[in-house]
Formats: sequence, structure tokens, C-alpha cells
Amino acid sequence: MDNTQAIAPPSYSRRQLLNFLAGTTVAVTASAGAYAMGKFFVPPAEKGGAGGGIIAKDVLGNPIPASQILTEAPGTRALVAGLAGDPTYLIVKEDGSLDSIGIVDSCTHLGCTFPWNGNDQEFQCPCHGSRYHPDGSVARGPAPLPLKIVQVAVVDDQIFISPWTDLDPRTGEKPWWV
Repeated sequence: MDNTQAIAPPSYSRRQLLNFLAGTTVAVTASAGAYAMGKFFVPPAEKGGAGGGIIAKDVLGNPIPASQILTEAPGTRALVAGLAGDPTYLIVKEDGSLDSIGIVDSCTHLGCTFPWNGNDQEFQCPCHGSRYHPDGSVARGPAPLPLKIVQVAVVDDQIFISPWTDLDPRTGEKPWWV
């Protein structure tokens, strides 16, 4: 019988140590890349205001003060960036305040944007001829539904826009976009 004992190998060989270090380096690099891509695709949180709304902004993303829009004549429709960046018309009322209802500038036929025609006092979609009354209800098709509306609130000269979740005041029914 042989009374010799085998020498125990070290707990980590050089190859295992290098494999562990290489795997850790790859995992850390991949995690950092995944984090950066996640931050790119998830928009930054915005401080909510009245009713969880967002602040109305101009085309460059700068907040628009209410005093700037209220210098316009009554009946004016000012176009701002609203919820999800959708163009939204804010209306200056006859008493010089902002209407609590904003109208989203997206045709319900095919999603075109359209201008307010002050001469005809209606929104006119240039793509397929849909026309909307000043409150956003359909005056002439092919648009099948009224325009989407949002809630507008002014707090400390900031305009907050939030989703409309109540009954549609034009139809008296649950809004189609909720």
C-alpha cells in the first residue's frame, strides 16, 4: 500500500480566477449599458401640479407663464405643448382668464394637426376636410369623433394641463379617449 497523500490543489486556479474577473467585467459593463439605455427610453419624471397635471410648454420645452398667454385678445387660441407633448389649444375667455378646457390638436380621423380658422370660427383639418366647432365637436366629417379635451388650471402663473376624466361636456357621455 502506498502511504503517500495527494497534494490538494489550490481553491482557485489561475484560469478560474481570470475567468471570474473576465465574467465580472462583462457583467458590470452590460449592466451599465442597460441602465443607460433604460434612462434614455424612460422620460424623466415631471413635477405634477394641480390634479397631477404637467406644465404647459412652448415648442422648445420652456414653461409658458399664464401671463404671457393672457396678454392676447379674448377668443384667442394659443397652441402649447400639452400632455405627452401633444399640441393643445388653450382658449382666452372674454373675462381675460384661461378656459378650464383645452382642445388637443389631433384630428380624430387620421391624427393630422390642424389650424384654428378665425374667419370661419372653426378648426379645419387640411388633410381630408374635417371641420370642428369651437368646442371641438364635429361640424363636418369624415372625422367620426369630437376632439380630445384636457383640463387646464392656472396656479401661480403656471399653466397645468391634466387628462380629462369626467363626462364630456359636449356629449354628456364618458369620453372616448378614457
